[in-house]
Amino acid sequence: TDFKFSNLCGTVYRKGNLVFTPDGNSIISPVGNRVTVFDLVNNKTETLPFENKRDIRRLALSPNGNLLLSVDELGQVLLVNYRKRTVLHYFNLKDKVRDIQFSPDGRYFAVGLGRTVEVWRSPGYTREFAPFELHRKYAGHYDDITHISWAPDSRFFLTSGKDMVARIFSVDPIEGFKPTTLAGHRHAVVGAWFAKDMSAVYTVSADGAICVRRFRPYGVEENLTFGEFPRDDEGNLVRTVWFTESRHYAMQTARVQSAAFSWATGLMVLGFTNGVFGIWEMPEFNMIHSLSISRKKINTIAINPSGEWLAFGSSKLGQLLVWEWQSETYVLKQQGHFYDMSCVAYSGDGQYVATGGDDAKLKVWNALTGYCFITFTEHTSAVTAVHFSKGSQVVLSASLDGTVRAYDLVRYRNFRIFTSPTPVQFTSLAVDPSGEIVCAGCQDTFEIYMWSMQTGKLLDVLSGHEGPISALAFRPDGLSLASSSWDKSVRLWDAFDRSKIVERLDHNNEVLTLAYRPDGKELCASTLDGQIHFWDVLKATATGTIEGRRDIAGGRKANDRQTAANSSSGKCFNSLCYSADGTAVLGGGNSKFVCLYDRRSSILLRKFQVSKNQSLDGVQDKLNSRLMTEAGPADLIDSDGIDSDTEKQVDRSLPGVKSGDKSNRVLKPEVRTRDVKFAPTGRQWAAASTEGLLIYSLDETLIFDPFELDEDVTPDSIRALARTGDYLRALVNAFRLNEQVVIRQVYESIPPLDVALLTKDFPEAYLERLLKFIASIMESSQLLEYHLRWVSGLLSNHGTFVKTRSVALQPVLRMLQRSILRMHQDIGSVCDKNYYSLGYLLAQGKRAAEEAEAGENAGDITMNDVFASFNDGDEQEDAMELDATEVPVST
Repeated sequence: TDFKFSNLCGTVYRKGNLVFTPDGNSIISPVGNRVTVFDLVNNKTETLPFENKRDIRRLALSPNGNLLLSVDELGQVLLVNYRKRTVLHYFNLKDKVRDIQFSPDGRYFAVGLGRTVEVWRSPGYTREFAPFELHRKYAGHYDDITHISWAPDSRFFLTSGKDMVARIFSVDPIEGFKPTTLAGHRHAVVGAWFAKDMSAVYTVSADGAICVRRFRPYGVEENLTFGEFPRDDEGNLVRTVWFTESRHYAMQTARVQSAAFSWATGLMVLGFTNGVFGIWEMPEFNMIHSLSISRKKINTIAINPSGEWLAFGSSKLGQLLVWEWQSETYVLKQQGHFYDMSCVAYSGDGQYVATGGDDAKLKVWNALTGYCFITFTEHTSAVTAVHFSKGSQVVLSASLDGTVRAYDLVRYRNFRIFTSPTPVQFTSLAVDPSGEIVCAGCQDTFEIYMWSMQTGKLLDVLSGHEGPISALAFRPDGLSLASSSWDKSVRLWDAFDRSKIVERLDHNNEVLTLAYRPDGKELCASTLDGQIHFWDVLKATATGTIEGRRDIAGGRKANDRQTAANSSSGKCFNSLCYSADGTAVLGGGNSKFVCLYDRRSSILLRKFQVSKNQSLDGVQDKLNSRLMTEAGPADLIDSDGIDSDTEKQVDRSLPGVKSGDKSNRVLKPEVRTRDVKFAPTGRQWAAASTEGLLIYSLDETLIFDPFELDEDVTPDSIRALARTGDYLRALVNAFRLNEQVVIRQVYESIPPLDVALLTKDFPEAYLERLLKFIASIMESSQLLEYHLRWVSGLLSNHGTFVKTRSVALQPVLRMLQRSILRMHQDIGSVCDKNYYSLGYLLAQGKRAAEEAEAGENAGDITMNDVFASFNDGDEQEDAMELDATEVPVST
């Protein structure tokens, strides 16, 4: 029950703006009502552990990287300590926010609310009663504000609006300055920026017009630096004006959707509605680069502080791209499923997660980093089921297009296609443990098709069901196949002997899904009335029932006429999964909850709410009657057009046909969970939901969990035993105390030469805890050989114990295997990149050793001697050549 939300995969960008961290190594992306951080250097993703009430519209990060402001659709602000990932304060701006930006010195942040701008003082880093303090309000625009940017000195800021003008405001009153309006555009101004030296202002409008504006005294042909207001000989302020020095046009075939400007490089980046972006050098407006990166419009652009990386977000397709414009390469290229995610499957070692979606795509994700590394697009209709075969090198998918496809994860290709004699739609999939037999059930002919993986030929067709096949599952020993159907039955087929009688397990309602326990002795099935039935497979008798109708019941939808308690929709489980040890059952359905049950007592252990995002339908239990209008729920009407899409407003009806309702409707997706799966390690589970792939992991912050604890077992006594050399007792007592810091101190203080002896005498009662501890720290520790000595010694000396308890230790061993494989891949990639550099260093070390053997200090060779040998008389030229070529050594 200690599972906590750890990461969100499958969705990389929804809407809003992208923000780079001050070091430029990470990009922060709004994903629904959550915030995901993509570490571009270490190739990892992290979803921050907080949620806004609704979809996030704007993000702002302070220049020192300490404070993050997250603003949702209705103006609710979360003040977050970004480094500690904690929410400090909640605040309501009481209007829809168009833009929000911190000043370069971090003292203020400006917020665009409708046609006005509010400047607030930046709050502190500690909890305060009222951390938000309003500095000033600014008005002057006649339409909504689209963009805000600050001057480098933080004294002025620029605002752009739909009223086709940009305005300059000062934070505090400055003598000689009055708020200035910069006109001249014929369409809405998308953005406006100061040059780094304050010598110019660049404005961009939606029609692609870019204006370069200069500041000078009235009637004098000499440009000034803005912020310095000259005086005449008598001490009076000289009249100054802004004038348009030049006007340029970027592209006439598409409108500008987003824009960004970099002070570091002086480059302007424009994103267009046709998916093309361009880079221009300012103020000469010389085009450097242009590239088409998407089929839909580019909604947001961000540039990292050094100006090297450009980030693009496309809301329509859910794309997030980071482009290095100098080398013209992708730093990051991710895209989620742009329709619902329908199914999920873990690989055998828990290292990969495969997801299928209604967009006919199959994506494979790295469970550790959260990145998608391959996308298969061969299907032509929705993917309904995915499954890994033995060895985790082959993933299979079933689709409504009538095919089952097998993909090779080594060569990334579709090497086998399984089809039926007549066109059918496959809705379920199962692969036997050996990986030789593939079965798929269809929803139109009510049959189960069986193929050979080796040859791809159809082996058999299992008939007998009288309704669509809802789920298939092989028993873990591979001897029988279980199938559930809407004909209110579960059938047990012998996959290799058709002469045996097919066992039929009858239910009172339509069966929606089923799952085998890992030992293969029990089967559970969910029915349409919200019950979970458990069956003894060997005796074909019912062993228990869980009434889960009230547990899985969700909230009230916007158009529901009944309350959530009286509604009958969504009160059943459409996916079930046993935990790795078979003691718990996880169930998900068309609601906001995922339920975890204890199998032995049939008690609900915990309900996980997959989302609190009120932008989704079915999250709220009660609706507000004040939001109900004559035209329907107010949430479904876009009153200000800020969320409108031009494609939705196009009237494509034929002449003479009524066009229907002219008001623009906003579709609210329904919150639901279509598939849940436990990882083979038992340490995490995943849910394919409307928000994406939600991953829940065991909470690692629970430090104090004592095991056989006595009064004399204290941290001080454990450290004293380690100092005296009694390492075995110290390590055992550390596990009894079960405080992670103490365990690691004792573990790393043991000399490597004593590991072989300690592993031989280590008590088997603590073996599982030690292996789990080693697996948890292996990837974050540098003592790789030391860890491998422990693992090798423990498995060699306690092999019989591990074999007899293989089922209980299986999650730990899989976790250990995944950590070792990850380290093996990292070391292999480093060695491959530095093959010749390592060879050069080894050759120099060998040469230095040979020279030292001829001298007096033979035998005491260090790395300093190796590099000192570069400065010898006859090696000096080689060393100079080495410095000139700069041989890279990656770490």
